[in-house]
Amino acid sequence: MTTTPYTNDSKYGKSAKTSLKLPELLAPAGNREKLITAIHYGADAVYLGGSEYSLRAGAGNFTQQGIREAVAYAHEHKVKVYITINIFAHNRDLQQFREHLQSLCDTGADGLIVADPGIFLLCQETVPDMPIHLSTQANVTNSHSVRFWTSQGAQRINLARELSLEEIRTIRQDTKDTGVELEVFVHGALCISYSGRCMLSNYLTGRNANQGTCAHPCRYSYALVEEKRPGVYFPVQEDSRGTYIFNSRDLCLLGRLPELVAVGVDAIKIEGRMKSMGYVGAVVRVYRAALDAIQEQLNQGIEIEQVTLARSFQQEINKIGTRGQTENFFNESPSSDAMLYDTIRINQPYSPVGIVCESTPLLIEARNVLTKGDQIEYLSCSTLEPIICTVVAMTTADGKPKERANPGNRIILTTSPALENPEVHAVLRKKFAQNNP
Repeated sequence: MTTTPYTNDSKYGKSAKTSLKLPELLAPAGNREKLITAIHYGADAVYLGGSEYSLRAGAGNFTQQGIREAVAYAHEHKVKVYITINIFAHNRDLQQFREHLQSLCDTGADGLIVADPGIFLLCQETVPDMPIHLSTQANVTNSHSVRFWTSQGAQRINLARELSLEEIRTIRQDTKDTGVELEVFVHGALCISYSGRCMLSNYLTGRNANQGTCAHPCRYSYALVEEKRPGVYFPVQEDSRGTYIFNSRDLCLLGRLPELVAVGVDAIKIEGRMKSMGYVGAVVRVYRAALDAIQEQLNQGIEIEQVTLARSFQQEINKIGTRGQTENFFNESPSSDAMLYDTIRINQPYSPVGIVCESTPLLIEARNVLTKGDQIEYLSCSTLEPIICTVVAMTTADGKPKERANPGNRIILTTSPALENPEVHAVLRKKFAQNNP
């Protein structure tokens, strides 16, 4: 696992052994802290939204100055930044849109992520030099659609999540001559809708998912009731709490990365702008390590069809997330096994407990309850295996001993064994009791 997040030569240049290139690792940045964490753990690029026109209005998001600072920080670390403006707009949404586009262009961002054809046109007219990436919301499912959007000026297409590996392969083969980049979601939450275009939230809560304010009703618990028998509930499944009939497991294509590399996708994308800093860092870390492991095997002369990932990669990703995993449409249409019917989420015992603020002494900001004697795991950039240690002492910055740290506390840790040169921005986690994640 490399400690340098991104270099053009290592990620896009041809090795001595193969002409294959690794895809760009594109990570979510719901706020500045998540951006810093994603970059720390090896993202090649991040995507983020401003306070308007983004499909994640509930994320922390960025002010105009915040975007400018985020771009500067990312570029300093040789990481690209793409800005989401992927709502489906009404006329009322576009009154100040040209000014907004120009201000985004002025930040130095590397591209815009767009779904609405009208917004696409305005981007071309207003900021013609900014690359446009087509959002998965545009639900591109075939080669001709890719060619159409390429002819309109799209430089990258995020393919619909309803595609199989074979369909992705065919689209890549059919569109090689266009020069368009293809991007694929590989990890994160799935909507029960077509490429995320859902109206369930609108009907049930008045919050429009296609304009960034989804209430996530697909995660609600539902029961069956006959209209003439109010209050009489009929079991949809044998569970007294009802059933979460729209609640999909999360996408995970970690084990299929060698096949996506072989197909020739240009970017792999992780969902999660509204997820925690700990989630973003841990997931990016695993995918970065997996891509680096693939590159190492290719450099050794191993053919991509024979490239494998050790079981430790799956074991590590299993510690992250709360809904289990599905490969969605990758091999075939998903079955009922891809759903969680009895709960909104699986109880995940591992949670981030702190983030490193200074390395000498080891100063952290707590993100969960941490007590003296706790066993914790340090997530390094240089190795996939977490470094396990025990908290033997905690003090405040002014030297007062503590037995317990609460979220938000800044404390100095002493561990056994001592962590050697802990990285600023690295995540610490611990295993909580199953009934108290």
